[in-house]
Amino acid sequence: MNHTKSEKTDFHVVAPSERVMSIDALRGFDMFWIAGGAAFVMGFFRLFANPLPPWLGGQFEHTPWIGFDFWDIIMPLFLFIVGVAMPFSIGKRVERGDSRLSIYRKVASRVVILWILGMVAQGHLLLFTLGNFQIYSNTLQSIAAGYLIASIALMEMPVRWQAGLAVALLVVFWALMRFVPVPGVGAGVLTPQGNLAMWVDTAILGRFRDGTNYTWILSSLGFGATTLMGVMAGHLLRGPKPKERKALLLAVSGVVCLFAGWLWSFEFPIIKHIWTSSMVLWSGGWCLLLLALFYYVIDVRGYRRWSFFFIVFGMNAIVAYIAPDIIPFKAISHTLFAGLATHLGLFGNFLLAAGTVGILWFGLYYMFRKKTFVRI
Repeated sequence: MNHTKSEKTDFHVVAPSERVMSIDALRGFDMFWIAGGAAFVMGFFRLFANPLPPWLGGQFEHTPWIGFDFWDIIMPLFLFIVGVAMPFSIGKRVERGDSRLSIYRKVASRVVILWILGMVAQGHLLLFTLGNFQIYSNTLQSIAAGYLIASIALMEMPVRWQAGLAVALLVVFWALMRFVPVPGVGAGVLTPQGNLAMWVDTAILGRFRDGTNYTWILSSLGFGATTLMGVMAGHLLRGPKPKERKALLLAVSGVVCLFAGWLWSFEFPIIKHIWTSSMVLWSGGWCLLLLALFYYVIDVRGYRRWSFFFIVFGMNAIVAYIAPDIIPFKAISHTLFAGLATHLGLFGNFLLAAGTVGILWFGLYYMFRKKTFVRI
């Protein structure tokens, strides 16, 4: 590959580094919730407080429109952690001398596979019924969009420009949503059915839209920005700074992003459903703080044993994401434990939730022990 001096700096300033285990652990932490962790944790809390206090139970549900709860971090964290890994994965290909064309082929194949898997998971592809088919409706497809944008930025731009692109995507999305009028509605409307992003999805996807108040096409700008925030964190982790300083910079960056997102929310509210720019900054701030915590505890302080549970999820993240849509782990858990659960009261519900997560985890653990890792 032909690189300018500045481009080489992005990938060649440091020697190939050891695996950053906190990335796998944080990815697994995210997969845990997707794979049924919410029911497991809520079941545990109900052993001590049933019913759960509203402030706690509400954290395991998506905010209806404006606002942000714990459950809303799951999707942004998935995109963010994909971005964190990109300077390592693409950087490794650059270092071993892969051609630009071969790297772009790999990027294209990943985008296509993620898109198809997204249609399997939530687009009803396997029903083979055109009336139920949804083209763009899933987290994996948002990752495909963010990954494509971030990959081009990584390949074609120095780090400084990559950061600038993330900012530009947020500003462009804000400007479109604020100043471009929706036919029959007007400009700057941010209601579930009156916003520009929803109008674009409805106009382009038509009958193949998912029918929710989530938006995808214009929101892809925000998906790219979230992924690029992860890329910036990945550059930092891959760089030569001392580990303690990396953890500190991640934490400080997280606080700055939280403040910026909060400040912007007064003009452009935090709405995950349309992936507003303020939401990108707010969720990105939490993602950075989580990464700082995991990195400090696991890679700086060396406390790794506790993270093995999450690493098993993280090393086969695609399997952990897709498997629950194909294999009825909840039904299997009920088949195995429902009889016993009826005699255990609240602990019985906890047992059923633990069984749902545990059956998947042991399957992933078997793959881990056999060194079988599904990569895209």
